[in-house]
Amino acid sequence: MRIVVAEDSAILRAGLVELLTLRGHEVLAEVKDAEALRRAVTGHRPDVSIVDIRMPPSFTDEGLRAAIDLRREDPSRPVLLFSQYVETSYAAELLADRAGGVGYLLKDRVADVPEFLDALRRVAAGDTVLDPEVVSQLFGATRKAATLDQLTEREREVLALMAEGRSNGAIAAKLYLSGGSVEKYVTRLFDKLGLPPSEQDNRRVLAVLRYLES
Repeated sequence: MRIVVAEDSAILRAGLVELLTLRGHEVLAEVKDAEALRRAVTGHRPDVSIVDIRMPPSFTDEGLRAAIDLRREDPSRPVLLFSQYVETSYAAELLADRAGGVGYLLKDRVADVPEFLDALRRVAAGDTVLDPEVVSQLFGATRKAATLDQLTEREREVLALMAEGRSNGAIAAKLYLSGGSVEKYVTRLFDKLGLPPSEQDNRRVLAVLRYLES
């Protein structure tokens, strides 16, 4: 993959670049602030960008806001947020553009290198990949909102795992269900959320967004 790395910590930035390069990926640019990130993505058009959220000058949410700006300009730009923090105020906006190719992982919770690289590949391919802790903080306070009250407990569990970016096969393994059972749960929750089959819309993404908006 062709990758842009945006990380203000010189040590972490160098570590990411070395890790990616050793595994055959091409790092097109390594930057330490949001403005440089914007220029690098616009100029290089990478397959995916790895973006820290808190960057100079205020170290609050510059990286996240830059990612949102880049996605507004071109929703096909894949972005993997890689941070120590869950920033809920803008993260929902980034996830709500419905185009896919978005990830949000917490640095302290990535268990191993293959897991990180797999998430990066999935985001570059257009998937949505979320750390469960991110899902918990974004959605946890509103799990019992009115729009989800009609779902059974099992359907909510399936939807929560969908929000983490898991496939039906992964959901089946996690919940000790058959693949057919998961498909039935997914179909039922689509129906309950008012998401009919459509060639224009991705019902899986819309279901996760409904989960978020509730």
